[in-house]
Amino acid sequence: MAFSSIMEELGSPAPDFQLPNTNPNAGPEVVSLGDFAAMPALLVAFVCNHCPYVIHIRDCFSDFTRSYADRGLGIVAISANDISTHPGDGPQKMAAEALAHNFSYPYLYDETQDTAKAYRAACTPDLFLYDSQRELVYRGQFDASRPNNDITVDGSALQGAVDAVLNGQPVTTEQVPSLGCNIKWKSGQEPDYFPT
Repeated sequence: MAFSSIMEELGSPAPDFQLPNTNPNAGPEVVSLGDFAAMPALLVAFVCNHCPYVIHIRDCFSDFTRSYADRGLGIVAISANDISTHPGDGPQKMAAEALAHNFSYPYLYDETQDTAKAYRAACTPDLFLYDSQRELVYRGQFDASRPNNDITVDGSALQGAVDAVLNGQPVTTEQVPSLGCNIKWKSGQEPDYFPT
């Protein structure tokens, strides 16, 4: 069963975080929101290793992040799944995934799931784009492609939003929710916004 992002209110501030980084090739061992203070835009992506929706966009997303590496977009990916039920999403597996697919961004492990709850993340992938004031300007799909819908993965929806922010232009408020696997919450720890 697919879940969609809850579409957090635009203008919401980016919650702080301080999480261990599993990607040895990108970023310090611990990454926080403040590490991106100089960036005019920040993308926070909730993902995981096993989700077919994430795997579907993974290579294009990696290319996308590399294309913006020198253009002022800070990027961080966070995995918050409960590894007692999904051990393939644990830190060692995350590190292997980052190396195997040449991730150019920090890949953070949210063991407590507190960061995912603070962002009101619901699914993987769940994408949150913030402007220079760290106010939410985009939340929604990477593009219209989904596994088995025969639409090419191109990142066009997110690209349009990122380009607008970096060019000092408003981001359209007509945004389509992301769709994917639900975040695997720890038993009894499901957030109040999670559909039951």
